[in-house]
Amino acid sequence: MLPIGVNTWVWDSPSTDSSLVGLVPRIAAWGFDTVELPVEQPGDWSPDRTAELLQGHGLGASVVLVMAPGRELVAASPETVRDTQDYLRHCVDVAVAVGSPTISGPAYASVGRTWSLDADERRSVLAELRENLKPVVAYAGERGVRIGVEPLNRYETSLLNTVEQALDALPDECGLALDTYHLNIEERSPAQAIRDAGSRIALIQVCGTDRGAPGGDHFDWSAFAAAVEDAGYTGPLVIESFTPDNTTIATAASIWRPLAASQDELATSGLAFLRAM
Repeated sequence: MLPIGVNTWVWDSPSTDSSLVGLVPRIAAWGFDTVELPVEQPGDWSPDRTAELLQGHGLGASVVLVMAPGRELVAASPETVRDTQDYLRHCVDVAVAVGSPTISGPAYASVGRTWSLDADERRSVLAELRENLKPVVAYAGERGVRIGVEPLNRYETSLLNTVEQALDALPDECGLALDTYHLNIEERSPAQAIRDAGSRIALIQVCGTDRGAPGGDHFDWSAFAAAVEDAGYTGPLVIESFTPDNTTIATAASIWRPLAASQDELATSGLAFLRAM
């Protein structure tokens, strides 16, 4: 059985030392295996304290990077690219501290940044991405951390929307992070996309097609489970949804209504469904 995780974004943003002290014991008591930790801004929470907290409750860690406005690896000033690379290296250091084998997210452009590219422009931008990712991937590899670059749906980026695009664009040593929400929007066959990604998969995030709990939606979870097994993926399945209580993150993720009776119910019902699956 694969480990099951949950992202702290289900409850709050940003996470802090005090919020994690209250949240981690509940996550452990519900029966999760992993806590996914967003690094929104360096210093929001202490990696060392969090590592002790997770260890004390028998939980693993997964680190997600956050491409906020101003974090860009392509079509940006050299200063912006350097700052973004420094941020990504910080995420790697956080992953080492908390014991996460990966950092995952759209490590190419800020979420919500879209622009039209003709074929020549796309080739140029993707070459720039490979070049600017190279030192970060090397830094991560030296520390035993794998980077999972996440394709996003067309409304959140115009650069990498599909597994095929990501496989074509990224160097072989760079992994992929897959999210069922984006797969459902962009892939003709989410199951085939998972199989195509195969050993390149660094992390899989899951949620319902409405961004709520997995299960009870129209996604073909049986085909998903079979594809994950065929791909040989052994990492966690992490529930990623978002609290509507933080205006910034709710707006960024287009959370306009409650997706469950409570955020606790969203997490626990998703866990029960994934365990049964």
